Amino acid sequence: MTADHILAIDLGTGGPKVAFVDLRGRVVAHEVETTSLILEPPDGVEQDPDDWWRAISTAVGRLVAAAPEEAASLIAVAVTSHWTGTVAVDHEGKAIGNSIIWMDSRGAPQIAEAVSGRINVMGYDPRRLKRWIQLTGGAPSHSGKDSLAHILWLKDQRPEVYDAAERFLEPADYLNLRLTGRAVTSHDCVVMHWLTDNRNRDDVHYDPQLLAWTGVDKAKLPPLVGSATVVGPLLASVAGEWGIAAELPVTTAMGDVHAAVVGCGAVKDYEPHLYLGTSSWLSFHLPEKRTDIRNSMAAFPAALPGKYFLANEHEAAGACLLHARDQLRLVADLGELNEVAANAPAGSNKLIYLPWLNGERTPVDDHTIRGGWTNLSLAHDRADMLRSILEGVAYNSRWLLEVVEAFTKKPLGPIVVIGGGARSDLWCQIHADVMRRPIRRVEDYHHAGARGVALVAAVALGRITAEEIDGLVAVEKEFTPDPSTAEVYDELYDAFLATYKATKDIHARLNQGR
Repeated sequence: MTADHILAIDLGTGGPKVAFVDLRGRVVAHEVETTSLILEPPDGVEQDPDDWWRAISTAVGRLVAAAPEEAASLIAVAVTSHWTGTVAVDHEGKAIGNSIIWMDSRGAPQIAEAVSGRINVMGYDPRRLKRWIQLTGGAPSHSGKDSLAHILWLKDQRPEVYDAAERFLEPADYLNLRLTGRAVTSHDCVVMHWLTDNRNRDDVHYDPQLLAWTGVDKAKLPPLVGSATVVGPLLASVAGEWGIAAELPVTTAMGDVHAAVVGCGAVKDYEPHLYLGTSSWLSFHLPEKRTDIRNSMAAFPAALPGKYFLANEHEAAGACLLHARDQLRLVADLGELNEVAANAPAGSNKLIYLPWLNGERTPVDDHTIRGGWTNLSLAHDRADMLRSILEGVAYNSRWLLEVVEAFTKKPLGPIVVIGGGARSDLWCQIHADVMRRPIRRVEDYHHAGARGVALVAAVALGRITAEEIDGLVAVEKEFTPDPSTAEVYDELYDAFLATYKATKDIHARLNQGR
């Protein structure tokens, strides 16, 4: 008899992964499709929601055809996606134009106006900042890349879209609308709207004062439902198109970080994981809500009921590799990048790469900083340049690790690595050497999002408990720090930090208003 399975949909920036996942978190079949970015220079980044749906439907069709027995054993559908995006939908639930996604910073001026006052500390009115932290656990980012910033930008710059919108939805919640006909969001997915009182995990609600300060119409926001609950049954029309059973329960959607912090398998408090995808982050569950506004980190409601997780983000990790391949044409594919980079020594002959191609969010909230190489000479070759990209992202990870450990007031142990970047043995080893921590790559590391959202769905259905998730995900390979690299990486890491401090004002002038 075939075991029960969950259809997990994981919409990444580059496209969706869809998978059949069993109740032990095993990915038994999967398919992938691609989607495109729509760049609106200088700071706009959008995607077409219909393209998401096309890609998901295509991938699900192949998945069902390839694994018909598992398709017949489905007990639920669950969705995760890239987070802090905005889809405006009309009264019929149709998207009004493109979605603004997490990389878009056009809302920075609108956020600055909403959070500032006559007297400001770090760009915030102290009274407003205190209220935001008390209620939400953080405050809107000056980068303009949060969901709230997108909504305020639409209100200011695209009033016809704002006025026509029935609801503003996160990408994951938009997909759930397509699946169920219900436009709702969960206590965890709504956080980056910065409009909810999260102090009681069982009673999250929109706050009238925050709504008044931002001018967002509450009627245009989706109703709130509890984390890890059932949104509704799968629409018959979707079930027929995909070739699966109608009326399957669809559980609450969640952001990619929420899914990954479960899917990495390290679900106990303070058990860290490093995600290496288009972006990157270092996260784990926490027992209570805490905030570090200076370094743009906070503990937010997690997808598992009653839990919190540490939220932070690096804007570009794998994006730096894609930039080297697609824009600079330094390699034909990422396999070649790793092969060539392996020929350079640790430290890339003191060539330093700065990975801030799209600004940065943590540990500095700086949307004008930019990247590139420093200390480049005629003696450096392609191997040095490519290895330095891998090392530059790792220096950024070490910077994040240091502020995270200051936040937790305790050293972190071995770090689980997930995401597409974990495929590279070289990059995993570089992270172990630079961060001075064992790096543990888990099974199906590139499907941690799908596994995580499926396991949360199983909790929502009462099929497993959150405690039973611990220990389900096995370690595939461990990378231990090489002490012989410590001296060169310590020197270059110090130079990496010094370069940020030396160039941030220059980049602010060059990119002012961008």
